[in-house]
Amino acid sequence: MAGWNADTAAGPVGSGTVTLVEGSSFCISLANGDIYPEHPHGVFHEDTRILSRWNLAINGQPLEPLTASTKEPYRALFIGRVPRSDGYADSPLIVERLREVGAGILEEITIRNYSSDEAECMVTLSVGSDFADLFEVKEARIQRLWEESRQSDGDSLTIRANWQDVRKGVVVNAGGADVTPEALTYHAVVPPHGHWSTLLTVVPTVDGTGRVESFVRPAGGEMSPSDRRRQEWVAKIPKLHMGNRSIERTLRRSYDDLGALRIEDPAHPERVVVAAGAPWFMTIFGRDSLWASEMALPVDPSLALGTLQTLADRQGSVVDPMSEEEPGKILHEVRLGVSSGLSLGGKSVYYGSVDATPQFVMTLASVSRWGFAKDTIAALLPHADRALDWVRNYGDKDGDGFVEYERLNEQGLINQGWKDSWDGINFADGRVAEPPIALCEVQALAYTAFLSRAWMAYDAGDPALAARLTDEAARLKKKFNDEFWMPDRGYFAIALDGKKRQVDACASNMGQCLWHGIVDEDKAPQVAERLMSPEMFSGWGVRTLASDMGAYNPASYHNGSVWPHDNAIIAAGLMRYGFVEEAQRISTALFEAADYTDGRLPELFCGFSRDQVAEPVPYPTACSPQAWAATTPIMLVTSLMRYDAHISHGGFWMDPALPDSYGDLHISNAPMAGSRITIDITGSEPSVQGLPGGVAFHRAHRPWLTELIEQAALGKDD
Repeated sequence: MAGWNADTAAGPVGSGTVTLVEGSSFCISLANGDIYPEHPHGVFHEDTRILSRWNLAINGQPLEPLTASTKEPYRALFIGRVPRSDGYADSPLIVERLREVGAGILEEITIRNYSSDEAECMVTLSVGSDFADLFEVKEARIQRLWEESRQSDGDSLTIRANWQDVRKGVVVNAGGADVTPEALTYHAVVPPHGHWSTLLTVVPTVDGTGRVESFVRPAGGEMSPSDRRRQEWVAKIPKLHMGNRSIERTLRRSYDDLGALRIEDPAHPERVVVAAGAPWFMTIFGRDSLWASEMALPVDPSLALGTLQTLADRQGSVVDPMSEEEPGKILHEVRLGVSSGLSLGGKSVYYGSVDATPQFVMTLASVSRWGFAKDTIAALLPHADRALDWVRNYGDKDGDGFVEYERLNEQGLINQGWKDSWDGINFADGRVAEPPIALCEVQALAYTAFLSRAWMAYDAGDPALAARLTDEAARLKKKFNDEFWMPDRGYFAIALDGKKRQVDACASNMGQCLWHGIVDEDKAPQVAERLMSPEMFSGWGVRTLASDMGAYNPASYHNGSVWPHDNAIIAAGLMRYGFVEEAQRISTALFEAADYTDGRLPELFCGFSRDQVAEPVPYPTACSPQAWAATTPIMLVTSLMRYDAHISHGGFWMDPALPDSYGDLHISNAPMAGSRITIDITGSEPSVQGLPGGVAFHRAHRPWLTELIEQAALGKDD
């Protein structure tokens, strides 16, 4: 996942920071709750930093942090103490900051006095807002200086700023404070063994006018909008109980994070899509949002539908080298802020992704199986056809049958697959591959895209189109196995370079190819063996690059790190080819890794071997929560359950192979064709209640696209 600059890793957030997220707003602070402009901290709303300084001092001293506890993804309690001026003994003054993020923040500050003397406290908050664009903050390059004015009025402070014809503003409300343009001050007297408390809000103004976005504390007993939104989300997703409590905690955390990463398309509030991740990517991405929603289908299939509809609305229609838009192409990312377009010729949509377009077709076929209205799916079919036209024409500019990428301008991303750091694709000796580059997993995605559209053609009664697409897929599969396989190495090349040479590094990408079924049966055992070798499997997961490769670095972004989502796709691929024990090992390793981060898997962690370091080593700038990391536990468990549906085929499939250590599994309220089902797995024996009429339970794997197409073709020939 990446920004538009060539180096895609996020800016250093630093250890001990706390990230809160709700929709497209988020807050990053130190563990004591303070926000500093010189760090990538702040309260962000619509890709703009509306609060760049928020420092609390008691009698001139910042708080010494004790703990920061995230209650929900959008609410945290920071507890600190006031250091004693003499430096001795424990301080009797404990300070709590209960913060909630929405369109701005709401913060309740409470000072508790644990001594038998009353305490006089001067409480000051210094406030700053630089209205910096998200990327300026992330890359520590604040370039635009706004003309700023600060105005105090009673107990509120308004900061306004202009830059060219853009107006921004923020209002701080602090009841009971002395407000000057520089700071808010309270003179608090805290009784012995008593407490003092106050409430503040910080909200952006609408379009820089006096009107303020609403973020109001609900009346007593009422729920906040974030709580209500969360409650509605929890009511519509499955409830889960598992014998293994730590895996249960990780799955519940996934649900929570996925709920917080849902954002609405402003033009279509009924469409909910998945943002890519906090803190830097609270926006829709083609690749990330599609993968996350595909992985989350068993939890909430409507997320994938909303994501597809939103991406379809922004599908490419013209050739524009600056934004890399081409007809039929699916976007890489959308941005909301002012300078987001600086590197893109002023556009807020960037299309530099080679895989999002075939992936769109794949996800549409997945969604079509989950029982949405026929006309809803039919409305998206022309977009799928335009996407396949892009795959055949713009995606394959040299006409050799493979999809390649090469950026269309100097500001674009050098690498445009999921490993999109500048040095992410390299040879075994460490040399960086030169574009145009044809990635192995992108050919696998194109293969699935052809089969997906072929299946939907059969479903819609167009066998001629289905047959043409099936042939196209078969030709691609043969060509792929001929030209990417390296028999002397026993694995697939990660890519073909600009001269059609095999890029011979041993990388995780070929593991994703298993999921698509493009790998010939006779080659799969060697691929599985290589993925699970000590060079590839760290003990916490499969590395992005084998440790005996020239570019290997366990602390790199894509050259030796471990990415949970990558591992979830690999584990599902291993299951597809019958490597159950290997899939169980990957799944169990990731669930054990999640235990070290309170049940939340990060975007990635370092690739150090488990033999060398006894716990997973965090990658310094990993996004957390992050959408495809949040959906990884869901995919790991559903893959091992072999859980899938095909409503138009009247089928629900499940044939569990969960390790004994996971214990029994009970799931209720699981969505299925407008109904809610209950699933029990006891000692690997599955049972299901509440299936809707016309849907039968099969203890097997759901038929693959190839099998469905064969059945359909035979049916048509009869």
